[in-house]
Amino acid sequence: MKTCRAGSSWVCPRPRLSRCFRSDAALAAIARARDERVPNLALYNYPSFSGAFSALFARLFHSRIRVPCLILPFSSVEPFRVEDLHIPGLEKCYLLDFLGPKGFAAKLAQQSFCKIIAFEHRKSAFAHTSAKEDCPENLVIHSNTEKSSVTAVYEYFSAQLAENRSTNEGPGLLDPQEQERMEMVLKYIEDGDLRRWTLPDIKAFNIGLSERRSKLNCITNPFMYEQLLDISAVDLIAKGNAYTTARQNSASKFLEKVFKVRLGRGLYGECLGIRADGISDSSDEIGKQLSVKSAALGLRPIGAVVYMQRNNLKMSLRSTDDATDTSEVAKAYGGGGNSASSSFIIRMDEYNHWLSVNSP
Repeated sequence: MKTCRAGSSWVCPRPRLSRCFRSDAALAAIARARDERVPNLALYNYPSFSGAFSALFARLFHSRIRVPCLILPFSSVEPFRVEDLHIPGLEKCYLLDFLGPKGFAAKLAQQSFCKIIAFEHRKSAFAHTSAKEDCPENLVIHSNTEKSSVTAVYEYFSAQLAENRSTNEGPGLLDPQEQERMEMVLKYIEDGDLRRWTLPDIKAFNIGLSERRSKLNCITNPFMYEQLLDISAVDLIAKGNAYTTARQNSASKFLEKVFKVRLGRGLYGECLGIRADGISDSSDEIGKQLSVKSAALGLRPIGAVVYMQRNNLKMSLRSTDDATDTSEVAKAYGGGGNSASSSFIIRMDEYNHWLSVNSP
């Protein structure tokens, strides 16, 4: 931990507006907190799963000890200002899975005088923190690049709950039937947060989890906490695998309609291509399979997926061959990417010059 020494929880009301960050609804929630002199505030990184689950644990903790806490999403798109968060009588403010813009945490501590407790695991975030001598004494930053923020928050509130009880009676932060399942979810989130990718089926887990990202706002989605508590790693992995299989099957069907593409009018060799209008979201899977098939036919190991995007013709290039650089073609035509994956916009008349007369 890096320390800069320098009833039920209060729930924000459901708004009428769709905007969800520094919105009228969020500011109204803060105004109500001022009137009710709510002693605790928790801001969580949005739209981060670590942030959302951290918000869940903050809510469970304050619910268990029956102390009000206002919980709000914090987005870098439209962040709260320090002056927005002036709440008389505020005792603690939690920054869950973020430190905010440069100097935000220190300024908040200096102007609010309450205890600021922040959790962050990203190395890049600490470049934005104030120098140690400028950190107020009431700002404490829990930083561990070997542990995800959500794991640190879970452990913190679990320990705080134990300290707040004179005996071991009463439920813990999580009910026994939830604890094992939720701790497994946290392990998978941490595996992705720290870019380890070591757990089995981690890719499928992240695919299954990703569709829930739009539901991570406690203002526009009052059921967020219940939905997070219901998440199962087993279910998400099954959903992710089913999704991947469906996309691969869809890609395989289109491989029957391939044609030869003369990359750069032949300057960069020939490969297999396909039109994928309407299924551009499967371009990665299609391109990779096309790359393998192209190599098997003695062509360059590149798959060219062509589709319309906002009235423009786009070509996405994919390769499964480490020695092949698709970006050399993309960059020559104003696009970009990396060796295995690149794309660019191509004029229709130019594209017609790339089509080979003979099909494979």
